[in-house]
Formats: sequence, structure tokens, C-alpha cells
Amino acid sequence: MAGGAPARWGGRAAALAGSCHPGPVVAVTALMSALAVTAGQGAGRCVLVAAAVLTGQLSVGWCNDAFDARRDIAADRRGKPVVDGRIGARAVWVAAFAALALCVPLSLACGWWAGAVHLAGVAAAWAYDLRLKATAWSCAPYAIGFAALPAFVALGLPGHPRPAWWIVTAGALLGVGSHLGDALPDIRADLALGVRGWPHRLGSDRARLLLPVPLVAATAVLALGPPGPPGAWGTAGFGAAVLIAAAGTVLGRRWERTAFAAAVCVAVVDVALLLARGNGIA
Repeated sequence: MAGGAPARWGGRAAALAGSCHPGPVVAVTALMSALAVTAGQGAGRCVLVAAAVLTGQLSVGWCNDAFDARRDIAADRRGKPVVDGRIGARAVWVAAFAALALCVPLSLACGWWAGAVHLAGVAAAWAYDLRLKATAWSCAPYAIGFAALPAFVALGLPGHPRPAWWIVTAGALLGVGSHLGDALPDIRADLALGVRGWPHRLGSDRARLLLPVPLVAATAVLALGPPGPPGAWGTAGFGAAVLIAAAGTVLGRRWERTAFAAAVCVAVVDVALLLARGNGIA
């Protein structure tokens, strides 16, 4: 009995961690932390950026799972902690609002403009979770949210300089590509549940064909947007992205997951270019 309470608390903590969509939370937080480092922010400010992004992403992930709980349970989507009965939707809602409450002061501590931009991106993500994911405008929150993240880092630099146009544009394009990539594997199942977001209206085939377009466009912006020549890495990255995207599109007609895998590879190229260009984001 003595170990019962700690075991229960440990189980609830693990269930909460599983409900926050940990993969995207960790990936986005790590990427923005690395961008803050390459942009030249000090150690203390990098920690603050990481904390603000982490709490924002946690709030969005928990909001998503809590809001979708009834539909996920009705569809018996096993593997989700709420569906499996390991934690209740109310507890996930509490965690979402607690993370959001922490995100506000952490974001504003990076500067008023920086904080306002980051919180606008978080608000767009909440709007997606609560309403826009089932509409033709489902890509807009992704574009706004992903554009806001590098802008947040740039505005947090000394002097709060204006973000470079190309970093914001590339972020928005990456957001659209991420939305298509996230939705593609589940389009048929989501349609059966009545979800009618932008990718679902396109259908699986058109969404698969469109998937690499915003990602390759982001590669082009990251390679050609900053002042000066693209350099060897920019040229190589753009060439690799085009070849990978073309191969994914052709092979994806027969093996659908190949298109998704190719898109992930192009996104990795984009992230590498983003970090390589980090010292010029403002």
C-alpha cells in the first residue's frame, strides 16, 4: 500500500506526458532552442525561449487531446491515454490551461513584441484545436504558428530587431507542409468521423501530390532568401530537396508512405538550412 500513491501519481504523469503529443513538443522546442543559440542569444535568454516554447507546445498538445477525447473514444483510437482510460479528459484540460498560464509570462519575459508574436502563434494553434481543424481554413493556424516561432526568436534578440522576411516566409511554408504531412496518414479515418479540414477536402491523392510543394518552396526561400549567394550548402540542400520530393511523388503512387517519408526528409533539409542561416534571421 505504501507504494500505491506514488505509483498512481507516476502513472498519471506518464499518461499526461503521452497526451501532450510528445514527439512534436520535443522537436519544436529543441529546434527553437537551437535557433536561439545560432541566432546569438545569451544562455539565459535561450533557456527562457525554450521554456516559453515548451509550455506553449504542451498547452496546444493537451488541448488537442482533451478536446478530441469524445471523438477519439467513439472511434476507439487505442494508444491515446484518454481513450485507454489512463487519465481523464478533465485532468488533461487542467494541464493545458496550466501550461498556457505559464506560457504567457515566459513569452512576455522575452520582450513585449516577441511575447505577443509567440502568444499569437499559440492562440492560432488553440483555434485550430477548438474549431479550425474541421474547416477549409485548417492550414492557416499552422502557417501562422510556424511563422511566429522564428519571429519570436528574432524579436527576442538585443534591440528587438524585425525578423527577416525569408525566415517568416519559410516558417509559414513549413507549417503548411507539416499540416499536410500530419493529416495525410489519417485522411480516410478522419473523413469517416466527419473531419473536413483542408487536406481532407483535397483527398488523399491530391494531398500526397501537394505535400512536397510547400516544403521544397521553403527550401528555396531558405537557400535564396538571405543576402548574398546561397553557397555550397544552400545549393546542395535545394538540389537534394527537389530530388527527394520528386522521388517521393513518383514512388508514392504505389507506396503511400514513401511520399510521407520523402516529405520528412525534405523537412530535415529545411531544418538544417534554417539552423545554418540562424545568425541572419533579423
